[in-house]
Order: sequence, then structure tokens, then C-alpha cells
Amino acid sequence: MNRIVTWLVSSDVSIFHYVNQQLKCRVLDYLLPKITHLGGATATIGSLVIIITLFGTEIRSRAILALVSLAISHIFVHFIKKAYCRQRPYMRLTNVHLGSNPLKDYSFPSGHTTAAFSIAIMFALFSSLLAFILLPIAFLVGLSRMYLGLHYPTDCIIGALLGTVSSIFVVFSYSFFF
Repeated sequence: MNRIVTWLVSSDVSIFHYVNQQLKCRVLDYLLPKITHLGGATATIGSLVIIITLFGTEIRSRAILALVSLAISHIFVHFIKKAYCRQRPYMRLTNVHLGSNPLKDYSFPSGHTTAAFSIAIMFALFSSLLAFILLPIAFLVGLSRMYLGLHYPTDCIIGALLGTVSSIFVVFSYSFFF
């Protein structure tokens, strides 16, 4: 078991360094700080409220389900962050390229990645076209979190899983009760 944990931690740091240092280029320096905000509270909640306000019944109901999934997933994110207290990579590792305004709270799991996947999966379950558009964006939000020095790969992977499971749970619960 100790060997597995050692391998996992080593792989986590190696992948983090690759994304954070080796992928460094002007295009990503420009794009990823903007893409990362797509997983933030303002973008996620704001976009869902706009969809709920402006669109018809079918899309509105999907957006409401996405909002429920977002809320449920973030309850779990909050408690997991408090339970595991994992420091952010830039606080523990050397030579980390850091974006502006680094966060001070704990890193595990990634709330931005959780939010992006809870919304992307919810809409992807109803539309293959939206899956084609939203899933790559959600992936890029997770990648941006590593690129900006804020999260380890496992933070983003678990965030993606939380968002995915939350959306699937909400869809099945909705189907069962309504």
C-alpha cells in the first residue's frame, strides 16, 4: 500500500510540473487564465441564471437541474476541503509558475473543475452537441487549474468525478421522483 501511495504522490507532482512548466507558452499564458474563470462561481451561477431567465422550458429545466447539481457538488467540495486540508502546489513545491491572485484555501478537490463538470455533464446527458462543446471546456478548466499552479492533477480528477457523479445523481433522482 505504501508503494502505491508513493507512486501516486510522485506521479501527481510529475504531471503537475509537466503541465505547469513544460506546457508554458504565450498562447496558453493568455487563454488559460481566462478559461479558468469559466469554472468560477460568477461564470457558473451567472450563466445558469441567464439560461433559466431567457430560454424555453426544456433548456430551462436542464439549467435548473445543473444548478441543483452544482449546489450538491459544492457541498461535498466544501466538506472534503475541510477534511483533507491539502496545501496548494505553489505553497509546497518550488519553481511553480503562478497566476495572479493565488487562492489561500485548500486545494483538494478543485471547486472550479467540479463546477465545470457538474454543468457540462448535466447538459451532455441531454445533448451530444452540447457534450461536444462543453466537455472540452470543462477539461480545459481543470488543465488551467494546474497550469496556473493552483491544483494537483488528483485535485482536478476528483473534482471532475464529483461534478459527474452529482449530475448523474440529480438526473436519476429527477427521473425517479418526477
